[in-house]
Amino acid sequence: QVQLVESGGGLVQAGGSLRLSCAASGRRSSINSMGWYRQAPGKQRELVADISSGGTTDYAESVKGRFTISRDDNAKSTVYLQMNSLKPEDTAVYYCNANSFLGEYWGQGTQVTVSS
Repeated sequence: QVQLVESGGGLVQAGGSLRLSCAASGRRSSINSMGWYRQAPGKQRELVADISSGGTTDYAESVKGRFTISRDDNAKSTVYLQMNSLKPEDTAVYYCNANSFLGEYWGQGTQVTVSS
């Protein structure tokens, strides 16, 4: 099993920045890729960014150039999401995701609210 704990959400004004962190515990060695998803009220959960074990990244078009995903180089069990130039439409609950050979795991979510 893998457990994921997110931190770093909060309230920020448009144009501001936030950094989300997600720490994995348990069978960390089983983890392949990790990523961030978000879900706004009334909308489906969507991929924001992910990063493979080899460091390959992928971003939603809406966040390219503003968000950066990174992974702890040592343990590769902590993933970060640096969010710059935040917009009100970035408001959502952000979820950490991990894919391993044991299955797919989710964190409990952290609220990000961007005021205009």
